[in-house]
Amino acid sequence: QVQLVESGGGLVQAGGSLRLSCAASGRPFSMYAMGWFRQAPGKEREFVASISRSSDKTYYADSMKGRFTISRDNAKNTVYLQMNSLKPEDTAVYYCAASPVTYYAVPIQSLEYDSWGQGTQVTVSS
Repeated sequence: QVQLVESGGGLVQAGGSLRLSCAASGRPFSMYAMGWFRQAPGKEREFVASISRSSDKTYYADSMKGRFTISRDNAKNTVYLQMNSLKPEDTAVYYCAASPVTYYAVPIQSLEYDSWGQGTQVTVSS
């Protein structure tokens, strides 16, 4: 497994932007596809976005397309989530996760991930 630490969460007004970061350590970062998930109070954890091991492929949940961008820097062992045009319904704890999958895979199921960060709170005010 790999150790993951998220940062960059906070309070933002609707329409604003935030950039989340997730730093990885412990295993070769390039061996993992990376994903972001979120969990709002009283709701189940949901998929946000994922990126393949070498950034060739990305995948987004429908409600995030066009607003969120996932990227990674394998030299820095870091994955990012740029969030624009934020809405109050984006309020949640955001988690990054690592998945030891094949080279071009972009996993979307939480069961495909074996390492998780502690989460970072994102609150969007109306």
